[in-house]
Amino acid sequence: MINVAVVGVNHIGKIHCQAYKNHPGTALAAVCDLMPERAEAAGRLHAVPAYTDLRELLARERVDVVIVATAGVEKGSHHYEPAMIALEAGKAVFVEKPISNDIEEARRMVAFARERNLPLACNLNHRFTPAAHKAKALVDAGKLGSLLFLNMRLTIQNPQEDTEWLHMRALHPHSIDVMRYFAGDIKRVQAFMTKAPGRSSWSTVSVNMEFASGAVGHLTGSYDMSMRHPIEYCEVAGHQGRIVVDNVYESMTYYPHDSDELTVVRNPLFGGMKGFDDTFEHRINRFIEELQAGVKPADITASGADALAAQEVIEAAIQSQRLGGAPVTVPS
Repeated sequence: MINVAVVGVNHIGKIHCQAYKNHPGTALAAVCDLMPERAEAAGRLHAVPAYTDLRELLARERVDVVIVATAGVEKGSHHYEPAMIALEAGKAVFVEKPISNDIEEARRMVAFARERNLPLACNLNHRFTPAAHKAKALVDAGKLGSLLFLNMRLTIQNPQEDTEWLHMRALHPHSIDVMRYFAGDIKRVQAFMTKAPGRSSWSTVSVNMEFASGAVGHLTGSYDMSMRHPIEYCEVAGHQGRIVVDNVYESMTYYPHDSDELTVVRNPLFGGMKGFDDTFEHRINRFIEELQAGVKPADITASGADALAAQEVIEAAIQSQRLGGAPVTVPS
């Protein structure tokens, strides 16, 4: 049984608490939040000890894994301190995205986890769907041939205006991770951004990409769309075929170049994913499976290193926008 502590028990943290309480391989050991009333409410709800100090929690409770579900500016500024405290204590860490909105903090977190040989994973949950899994299997089997291009779209409605870069740093770890999942490292980016009426932040973006493999790609992102309609689309094309993943989990279609017959994987009405929140369960289940199997920290799926790689692309895109759309090389 893996004992889990959840740090930050508002919104996403509540989902984590319930998930680890329900999972047959884990036990929710304790909760922690800087707000005493929030921590105490979660403790009462789940009948576990509640803390406002993570160091005290780790000194008193038997914990194997720390979940960092705090928020902060750009949804990531409160991740660094609790993650580092947990790593210093020798614990496996699972952090919400972005791994940090500060690229230097993200680099230090990943380097420290690597130095200590500890698992550091991130909740990059958009890749954890049956549709994405089938698409990845086709890519890995060479069914598309050499990859040529990717088109990614992730658009939601979010009126927040924390900073002018909130949209890029808070949302697009997901879209960039999905693109890297299929096509590997991104070498260069070129970004153009605009602001919707009344906005002070860059709320809609267009990012051109060059992958290390030589493939090219494009990301369209927006905080200015409706949640009533599909939010995500991913197209991956090679010289022998292409795949399309529709709306995160709804379907995957494979279009071979030499045949009129398509392969379609659809989310079933019964027994399939019932909604977007199910992606959290799929992602958490993979993390627990890998811990139980003793997967090496360097081989953890959607690792801290993957999250850092996505953030490096985001920072390069921000730099490109600041430079008037000039291409920018992504640090390797």
